[in-house]
Amino acid sequence: MVYYRQNGAFRHVLVSGAVNARQPNRSVPQVKLRLDYSGGRQATGHALWKTFRNRCSAYDGPSVPYAVATCRAPNGSYWAIQEWQLDLPPFGLAPWLVRQRQVSIRISHWSTALARIELYADWIYGGKHHEVFGRATYLGKPVHGFTVTRRGAPIDRYGRLMYLDTLGSVWGPGWKRARGFLPHGPTGVFCVGLYRNGKRPAGNGKRYRVTMVGPGVTPDVVATVAGLHDYRRNNPDDVAFEAQENKILDQLAAGGRWCHHH
Repeated sequence: MVYYRQNGAFRHVLVSGAVNARQPNRSVPQVKLRLDYSGGRQATGHALWKTFRNRCSAYDGPSVPYAVATCRAPNGSYWAIQEWQLDLPPFGLAPWLVRQRQVSIRISHWSTALARIELYADWIYGGKHHEVFGRATYLGKPVHGFTVTRRGAPIDRYGRLMYLDTLGSVWGPGWKRARGFLPHGPTGVFCVGLYRNGKRPAGNGKRYRVTMVGPGVTPDVVATVAGLHDYRRNNPDDVAFEAQENKILDQLAAGGRWCHHH
């Protein structure tokens, strides 16, 4: 049972019906939580939220980013509530819509290890642009979906959105949203270049952060990596580092059609 206040009124939501995540499968739907916004009245016929017993014990699970509440259930599984801004506008722009300023409440229930983001930074197209790349996995297997809209939004529940933020860029102080994207199937690889967009300069940062919506009903996860200086083609250290990162990307992208550029 989740209790919170919205627009000055108290809310109570009964959450149930799912745990962990299924690996990508076209034939079987991804797990999904049931949300009863009546506080249990719809499910049980009475105001369950008034008598719902707290049986949480001290949380002893893995670190969960953006967590505002965590719980260890009697059966050893975990619950968490995370709050963060999913809908910030891209290219470091300041929010201009209400939804872009809102904080999303994310509820998860799991008993396994969390999803993992492998994250790296390098240069692309002969060093002209900065890039972050990596791979998303859950229990050692790639995270990816099967169908998306024309604008790149996932249609099935296996596709998980990822968000790139940049720190210390020309866009201003603090973390700024660069863009959202999806990990590619079947490898879970992703590769995101930082380019100029119209009059907006590229958001090359001193540090990068990628947040992924957790697969199934597992928590959203985060990874960070240090940014790079501009590429120096006559510097042997830069040349060696780029060759090393290209080799890593080739390994992550092997078996798929995406992210084979250098």
